[in-house]
Amino acid sequence: MPAIPVSIGRAPGDAPAPIRFALAGGRELSLWVFDVGLACCAVEFASATMRYPDRLRGGVDGVAGADAIDVVVVSGTVTDKMAPAVRAVYDRLPDPKYVVSFGSCANCGGPYWDSYSVTKGIDQLIPVDVYVPGCPPRPEALLDGLDLLQQRIEGAA
Repeated sequence: MPAIPVSIGRAPGDAPAPIRFALAGGRELSLWVFDVGLACCAVEFASATMRYPDRLRGGVDGVAGADAIDVVVVSGTVTDKMAPAVRAVYDRLPDPKYVVSFGSCANCGGPYWDSYSVTKGIDQLIPVDVYVPGCPPRPEALLDGLDLLQQRIEGAA
C-alpha cells in the first residue's frame, strides 16, 4: 500500500481565503473569557455567568485553556503584590487578546486608590479595551461591556 502524504501543522496563512475568512469570523464572534477575580466584583462576574447562560452561549463562551482565551476580565482590586501575576496571565495569551476592566477598583483603584498597596488601575499594567464602571457593577453591565468589545472587534475586522 502506498503511503498517504499527511500535512501536519499547516500555518493558518496557508489556508485558502474562504477558510481563513470563516475561521476569522468564527473567532471574532465567539470569545473565550477568563476572569481574574480579585475581589467583590468577581461575585458579580459569577452572577452574570450564572444568570444569563444562554446569552453567554450566544457569542461568549466559558473558560478554556490558556491557548484559547481571547478576553481577560479583570474584576476587583489589583494590589501591587498581585500585579505581576495578572501581567503573567496577560503575557501567556495568544494574539489577538483583549482586556475588560470590570469595576471601579480595576479601573482606577476604587475606594482604595489612596492605599500604598493598591495599583491605581489595571491600565498601568496591561492595555485595556473596555472599562465597565461601578462599585460593584451590575451583571448586565458586564454583558454590555462584552457586547461593546464584540462590536469593536467586528468594526476592526
